[in-house]
Amino acid sequence: MVKLLIGTKGSGKTKRLIEEVNTALANSKGNVVCIEKNKALSYNVNYQARLVTTDDYGIEGYAALYGLLCGLCSGNHDITDVLVDATLRIGSRDVAETAAFLKKVAELSKMAETDFVFTLSMNEDELPADVFEYCKKI
Repeated sequence: MVKLLIGTKGSGKTKRLIEEVNTALANSKGNVVCIEKNKALSYNVNYQARLVTTDDYGIEGYAALYGLLCGLCSGNHDITDVLVDATLRIGSRDVAETAAFLKKVAELSKMAETDFVFTLSMNEDELPADVFEYCKKI
């Protein structure tokens, strides 16, 4: 399943993401991964979650982010949840690219049996309506 935390800057998405990380850790029988652009969450995310910083690995754009997600899922079948902060800053602010990326991740989610959560700094009405056919807003 792919879940989206959507809202404008300062609306509490990152705080909610941290709550989602803690919930996933409490419910998971496997591993939880939190991905961020820079090291902003180092002291906020529970140490039991693996924290990956995309800037450390030169991850820019949706193709690279999707590759990272595929690599995580293929390299460790025990990952149950992957939560991504600052999705648009890592990928792209282009709405069509974002929608295409989310559709691919929805397919990956089913194949890998991994849940994904993404924060999106935008208004909900900016996303195409069909995104909500394969993604759930939380």
